[in-house]
Amino acid sequence: MTAYLLRRSGQALVVLWAAFSVSFVLLQLMPGDAVLIKFLNPDLGLGPEQIAEIQAAYGADQPVWRQYLHTLGQFLTGHFGYSLQAGVPVSQGLATNLPPTLRLAALGLVAALLLALGLALAASVARVRMLRMLLQSLPSLFASIPVFWLGIMLIQWVSFRLGWVPVINPGPWQGLILPTLTLAVPISAPLAQILMRNLDAALAQPYVAVARAKGASQLQVLLRHAARNALLPVLTMGGMLFGELLAGAVVTEAVFGLNGLGSLTQQAVGNQDTAVLQAVVMVSATAFVTINLIVDLLYPWLDPRLAHGAGS
Repeated sequence: MTAYLLRRSGQALVVLWAAFSVSFVLLQLMPGDAVLIKFLNPDLGLGPEQIAEIQAAYGADQPVWRQYLHTLGQFLTGHFGYSLQAGVPVSQGLATNLPPTLRLAALGLVAALLLALGLALAASVARVRMLRMLLQSLPSLFASIPVFWLGIMLIQWVSFRLGWVPVINPGPWQGLILPTLTLAVPISAPLAQILMRNLDAALAQPYVAVARAKGASQLQVLLRHAARNALLPVLTMGGMLFGELLAGAVVTEAVFGLNGLGSLTQQAVGNQDTAVLQAVVMVSATAFVTINLIVDLLYPWLDPRLAHGAGS
């Protein structure tokens, strides 16, 4: 198990290095010079020498390979550089904007898992064929709904017409209900589809027939026997979709006017603030890798047969 953990941790580090390198190259290929865009303004009255000093302060006058090594060394020590637009350390902006986004993404993932589990269980126990077909078709509908449209519709109906959840001056947790639903509905679609197929396959196994012969009810068979085996691929997909949740939070935060990683990314893109964009990419990649590493470590616990394979 120790060797398995070390191997997976090494793979995670390689993925993070690759994400850093690719994002650094892509940001370097962006047209224009962010320093010149901001400071080469006649209203500021800065001369060429002063602009050159500013470029030197931000390291923009160094060769690309030197900038790469310098930035990589800073990231390894936990220093993300300085925001060109705000003039403050990038870590300061992340400390303010990252926690709300992580909280929203985590709630969205939990809600998506619960929604997918509810749909799959309902489809499995449905006796009426038309109802079962309807429940099985819902994930395809959920996957086709645009995030921004769903958010607007939830505001229009749930908040304005029904008055269930306020969107103007809501409480700290009330303000997360509609954004969480907006994120959860599209993400739940692939999870529900995989879970439905896995439950059907698990219910056809011999151990399910034995459990039924012992007098177990349909719900007991689903929860105690079939669901545990069917959840393994769902956990893998959930870990992969967490990165999509962070990306979807950008649109969701814009729709609901939330301050988070989405608003920080929008400002950085508009101002070509490469230090902030690089930090956002690495934070998202780190969250993605960490979630998937945790999922991999949960596998042997959920299925003891995998523990022997990991140990060997």
